[in-house]
Amino acid sequence: MPERTEGVAVATTHTARPARPARLPAQPGPPVPPAGTIRYWAAAKAAAGTPEEPYAASTLADALAAARGRHEGKPEFARVLSRCSFLVDGDPVGTRDHSTVQLAEGGTVEVLPPFAGG
Repeated sequence: MPERTEGVAVATTHTARPARPARLPAQPGPPVPPAGTIRYWAAAKAAAGTPEEPYAASTLADALAAARGRHEGKPEFARVLSRCSFLVDGDPVGTRDHSTVQLAEGGTVEVLPPFAGG
């Protein structure tokens, strides 16, 4: 259709776009584990040397194994961790096998060493 410019008809031409190459289907990669925060309290905080650190793990067992790996030069960390109890998103883990405790995206693992008193 002609285009009008200041009362004068001007023919316009359109150039065809080159064809887009076909997209390849997305390649499935390995699943990305959930990411969240491990919070250390009292002796666990002192042994870790930090109040918190991130996790990228699907289970509590995987998150704790990664934490042990990050702190392998600190033998006190592993010793304290072995005596701790854990809360995952506010729920006590208790005696459940850590490999069965699923972690969520944006979740929180609280690492609680034994406390005196009550």
